[in-house]
Amino acid sequence: MVSESQTTVHWLVRVRPTGYPDPMLFNPHTYDPSAYDPQTQRQLKALIQFFENKGLAEMKADFHDRTWYQDFLDFNAEEGILAAFGTPQAVGGEDARWDTARINDLNEILGFYSLSYWYAWQVTVLGLGPVWMSENEEAKQLVGKLLESGAIFGFGLSEQTHGADIYSTDMILTPTEDGWVANGPKYYIGNGNVAGRLSVFGKFADTGEYVFFLVDTQAPEYELEKNVVADQMYVSAFSLHDYPVSRADILHTGKAAWDAALATVNVGKVNLGWASTGICEHAFYEAVTHADNRVLYGEKVTTFPHVRRMFADAYARLLAMKLYSARSADYFRCASEDDRRFLLFNPITKMKVTSEGERVVDLLWEIIAARGFENDTYFEQAAQHIRALPKLEGTVHVNLALVLKFLPQYLMAQGEYPEIPVRQDAADDSYLFQQGPAKGLGKITFAPWRPALEQYKHLPNVATFLAQVDAFTQLVMTNPPTTEQQKDLDFLLTLGQLFTQVVYAQLVCESAGQQRPGTVSDLAGFGEAHLDRIFAVFVQDVSEIAVQLHGQASATDGQREAALGLIKAPVIDASAENAFVDEVLSLSGAYVMPE
Repeated sequence: MVSESQTTVHWLVRVRPTGYPDPMLFNPHTYDPSAYDPQTQRQLKALIQFFENKGLAEMKADFHDRTWYQDFLDFNAEEGILAAFGTPQAVGGEDARWDTARINDLNEILGFYSLSYWYAWQVTVLGLGPVWMSENEEAKQLVGKLLESGAIFGFGLSEQTHGADIYSTDMILTPTEDGWVANGPKYYIGNGNVAGRLSVFGKFADTGEYVFFLVDTQAPEYELEKNVVADQMYVSAFSLHDYPVSRADILHTGKAAWDAALATVNVGKVNLGWASTGICEHAFYEAVTHADNRVLYGEKVTTFPHVRRMFADAYARLLAMKLYSARSADYFRCASEDDRRFLLFNPITKMKVTSEGERVVDLLWEIIAARGFENDTYFEQAAQHIRALPKLEGTVHVNLALVLKFLPQYLMAQGEYPEIPVRQDAADDSYLFQQGPAKGLGKITFAPWRPALEQYKHLPNVATFLAQVDAFTQLVMTNPPTTEQQKDLDFLLTLGQLFTQVVYAQLVCESAGQQRPGTVSDLAGFGEAHLDRIFAVFVQDVSEIAVQLHGQASATDGQREAALGLIKAPVIDASAENAFVDEVLSLSGAYVMPE
């Protein structure tokens, strides 16, 4: 039995008319990007209006017919959105900047309407990375002018035979009298049908050194073979046949090319979490509106206890996605040679937030059931697209393996850093293109993480989670992975999931006390009751992972015993839960996309 003092949390009540949209979720009808400069405000509003004018019926018809989105590219060329958002100020002038804050809004808006359209932007980001990281000023000016004309770009890294194993590339550059000729295939290359340029990775035949070089998709030596996915987006297979490469086309050589590949992926990863959030928000509006108007067995569906619980869990997870992503972006924007903590927070944005997006959509799908298959809903495409994001820019497993590299330094947490502010200022995030060699991850230090959680330890579920974290820390200290377990990826990934949950919780708590007015991350009205309900989900998740760890075939007796100490039940207060679900249900009808 839990005492009243342990369960009392502050509920921030907002008085609003029936159906008024919750400001904590993006809503095109009420979105006001007032944090940004006038041009950014105009461009983001124009983007929303483009999709609203297009309407759901036409959007879905294009989705089912796999219609290439030339109308979107024409709109972009007219409005110059991708050029303004994707060009550093040093190249694009006064109105251009690589500003992660406004880019986050762009990602969430595009995800909200269609991942297909977002993909054109995401692949452009990857294609631009090696260019902006290079010292080739001629290439930068060329690409900048193409962006201004409305061009999109692509990233020629992966190959069908080798995947993203860039050690084994079959793209070979052979010397000629005035440069090189390139021969070889690339596979799974977005925008390969129309890209103004592709940043392509390969090797020099004579030296074996890596190289990044620009490729013109309109050249006769470029063979576009096929679209490898059945979707609106074009994910190409292509080959180069004696493609002429001049010195003006070379972006990076040797170790610098390798570093540029990894750093580019670092820049692009953050976008996936925001796109996932946008998908979930639109799906949420549809699901709650449908369920709130559905009657079964003489009762509204939303009166069923299991439906109310699933809505509460889904909403809590979605709020946590936004909180974590917003705070992670602050570290991303503040990164420097002296503070590289974003290299931990960034892959978690990619793999944890996108995985949570899958869980949110799955919970909503359980509620709306067969409605989720119907071809006139946004949800039908959301259920398909949400699956893609955990698999792009490195699978969840690949990113978990990366995250594990930081575990010892994070748990010891002895680094000292200035406080990271909320970053909504209009500035170029120039360090992202100056990351340098990808090394020394195990030496990156972290500031103590416990204070972020302990400021909320009066909340019952935060207190329970802290007890789980203590049990996890004890497990790692007293029962660390054996030599054999360090070779067992399955075991390590389970451990990595537990570690990831700690980092995720830290940034959620840091973000909970912050305000971001005039952005998609404006969580005005967020209160301690919201945070406690989020941590109820966290407690549940840690318990589930602990059961997995206990069941690992390679786990030792000591590890199994320690894992049992992580299994705890969340604290759910009935009145707080009802208030939370009532808030969810107030979203019914708050946003319906025009037909």
